[in-house]
Amino acid sequence: MGIISENARKILSEIPGHVRVVAAAKARTADEIREVIEAGVTLIGENYVQEARAVIPEIGERARWHFIGHVQTNKVKYIVPLFDMIETLDSMPLAQTVDRLAGRLGRVMPVLVEVNSAQEPQKAGVLPEDVLPFIRQIHTLEHIRIQGLMTMGPFLDDPEGLRPYFRATRELFDEVAKAAVPGVEMKHLSMGMSDSYRIAIEEGATLVRIGTMIFGPRNYS
Repeated sequence: MGIISENARKILSEIPGHVRVVAAAKARTADEIREVIEAGVTLIGENYVQEARAVIPEIGERARWHFIGHVQTNKVKYIVPLFDMIETLDSMPLAQTVDRLAGRLGRVMPVLVEVNSAQEPQKAGVLPEDVLPFIRQIHTLEHIRIQGLMTMGPFLDDPEGLRPYFRATRELFDEVAKAAVPGVEMKHLSMGMSDSYRIAIEEGATLVRIGTMIFGPRNYS
């Protein structure tokens, strides 16, 4: 068993049964991703379209594929055919583009709404107070299906500082669920990465996006 498999199995053994790991496979090879899948991880997250187009055809349906990076509208034509979920929906034009392209393919694309939980002007995501109005605005699009929320939170030296942002996003998740917007299924709350996933789980995450803790540090050389 390789170190990647060991890391993945350890994390899977330690997290609650209702939480699923999205292995964040930025800059990873198909062989590394296969090792994660063989360890029992079934969700793979990709940040970049070019990398995804290289590895997904090699691995295919052995895993479910989540797009977890910022979505450029001109890349949606590649994302919609390849991925099983987009976790980073954050604007009406993007929603309309995904809807149109999914319609052409005769499919419905599951999406999460990205929340800018720290209200950082340089970050992508919908501001917390705009999330429910945004969902009400897009829920009638026929070829997307809103299934929950995702947040990054700010970059902090101490991951414990992310707790209030995760908690606020969980409260927002519950608020949207309570609103019972037609066609909206609040199933997934995607929060936390390698340094913060334990805190995110404590605050209600059902999906955690883990890269370095599984694959080790990235090597771009």
